[in-house]
Amino acid sequence: MSTMRAISQDVLGGPEVLKEVEVQRPAPRPNEVLVRVRAAGLDPTDWKHRDNGGFLGEPPFVLGWDVSGVVEAVGIGVVRFQPGDEVFGMLSYPFGHGSHAEYVTAPARVFAHKPASVDHIQAGALPLVSLTAWQALVEYADVQPGQRVLIHAAAGGVGHVAVQIAKARGAHVIGTASAGKHEFLRGLGADEVIDYRETDFAEAVKDVDVVLDTLGGETSVRSLGVLRPGGVVVSILPVGSDDFYEEAGRLGVRALRMLVDSDRADLRAIADLVDKGQLRAEIAGTFPLADAAEAHALGDTGRTAGKLVLTVD
Repeated sequence: MSTMRAISQDVLGGPEVLKEVEVQRPAPRPNEVLVRVRAAGLDPTDWKHRDNGGFLGEPPFVLGWDVSGVVEAVGIGVVRFQPGDEVFGMLSYPFGHGSHAEYVTAPARVFAHKPASVDHIQAGALPLVSLTAWQALVEYADVQPGQRVLIHAAAGGVGHVAVQIAKARGAHVIGTASAGKHEFLRGLGADEVIDYRETDFAEAVKDVDVVLDTLGGETSVRSLGVLRPGGVVVSILPVGSDDFYEEAGRLGVRALRMLVDSDRADLRAIADLVDKGQLRAEIAGTFPLADAAEAHALGDTGRTAGKLVLTVD
């Protein structure tokens, strides 16, 4: 078949702008693979781009960066994968989007073999959030055993994965979340949990080595004050006020802003944690591809714990 189903939009706006369309099925170019999508995670960046265009500008476009599926064909020069291999990965962020479809092509380097111990739904939920958390905590903050790590919005997509990665690194983990999500976080290994609605984290926490900031704005700046000398706040919001850096300099701590990047070595490290039973995605809900708008509407509430996933039959 030369066509495939995909979720596209012609205008920016709410979930109602999403529609299922028939588009040309892509073919892999040199160093690319064609993947038959089995599951594709949803992330806040999906609804933000749907609503305001973000890095992508004006539609039409097909969203989606997370993917787990089966290699359908390989382009010239691809050695690592063969048709039939189960793979997972994150399409190059931000311009490699397009996984909310039956098929997707991407450079072979953005994929790794799917963890054998989990299904496609689990694997499809993990790439963007786990790469973000891994790069923030391991590559940039170099979390070490015994260090104190504060994770904002710890029950969210990035947050709940970050809790597990920090614990796997031997850290003492403190998470912020609404009271109803505290038991969930303790089940993931969080040592302390703060109800951000009732308690000001800046007064309740001190002597922290690493803060993972998933919220941005004033939270970024105020987080600097809970660090011990030489500590670091890593924000996954790549833009914001220069106050963040200026305050860090004044306090003698570090401030970093990052964007997640596709990396096979990181994916393989993540897959290893999964197969060791140290990392799993909490699935907040699954939706058939055709119901993507419903999934977006739920994501827009900001009240889910873990990840939403689209499934493709």
